[in-house]
Amino acid sequence: MVQHKVLHGVGKLIYGRGSVHQTAERLRPRRGTNEGYAVFVIDHYFRDHALLERLGIEDRDLVFFEDFDVHEPTTEQVDRLRDAVLAERGWPAAVVGVGGGSAMDTAKALSLMLTNPGSSTQYQGLNLIQTPGVFHLGVPTIAGTGAECSTTAVLTGPLKKLGLKCEWTVFDELILDPELCATVPRNQWFYTGMDTYIHCIESETGIHNNAFSKAYGEESLKLCREVFLGPEAGQSADNDDKLVVASLFGGLSLTYSEVGVCHALSYGLSKVLGYRHGYANCIAFNHLEDYYGPAVGEFRRMVERFDIDLPQGLSKGWSDAEIDAMVEVSWNLPHMWIHALGHDWQDRIDRGVLKSLFQRL
Repeated sequence: MVQHKVLHGVGKLIYGRGSVHQTAERLRPRRGTNEGYAVFVIDHYFRDHALLERLGIEDRDLVFFEDFDVHEPTTEQVDRLRDAVLAERGWPAAVVGVGGGSAMDTAKALSLMLTNPGSSTQYQGLNLIQTPGVFHLGVPTIAGTGAECSTTAVLTGPLKKLGLKCEWTVFDELILDPELCATVPRNQWFYTGMDTYIHCIESETGIHNNAFSKAYGEESLKLCREVFLGPEAGQSADNDDKLVVASLFGGLSLTYSEVGVCHALSYGLSKVLGYRHGYANCIAFNHLEDYYGPAVGEFRRMVERFDIDLPQGLSKGWSDAEIDAMVEVSWNLPHMWIHALGHDWQDRIDRGVLKSLFQRL
């Protein structure tokens, strides 16, 4: 049987310092479609920020400042935004996401839910979306999540944390401006940067790895090592340039391959305890040497290099009910387990083993 992959990428990418000024120009041709206005989903951090003046927001546009500090994107949040938009003005010409991975995923999901009926909970899974969404443009302000280029909009719902994944999820256009990453706090910069690193390690160590995903992953890892371990390691303009590209390539690597054990555990941590995704990945990856070998040692050198206080012994404070709930979230991610362990993954791991993995943390 011939093996093949259908690869979906961002339609157009604008890259470079100061490129955020291109936002208005990228939206202009779209303003003649639907009801002619744009919806901006912006991380609340930028509510009174000078960045707003550079986004080309017009009086007729709708702007939603969303607080992602408390929780990552939820199905309820996306449904609420969709209902508010349609009730206020009808179908928009475009949806623009501005912020980190949570803003990116919210904008992607909103675009899809504007054209597909019902709750977003119905579409958590692979290829469940029936109709292409509204034109959507991403303006990431932090590097590492890969959400800017992935075909998944990860949402936490009442029952599960799982993405809306299909060919139409990916942004139609993307503006990558490294200048926007300059003020990211150090810990957030580190945790999100490690998300890229972990994407690449997981992508290359599973059965879905291929020459295409490996090429992107290897270049992303090279850039990550320069940013976090090289002679000029740390936050700087030059490293912001590198990390923006590393994030993009890491996102493409996982998109054309898959993530594995670490992300499966991370989803459990995020769903049950509300841990932020990058932080949850770091908590889990630090204890997975038997799955990722020397990469965990390299990760620990990065942690030490930037004096990151990564807590130990967290599981001692978790109840059995919490751990069992995490196990169920993680267990119900077969695509990750298949990639990591093979199609016979249920013969190689069970809920008891999975529980022991959480108890390491």
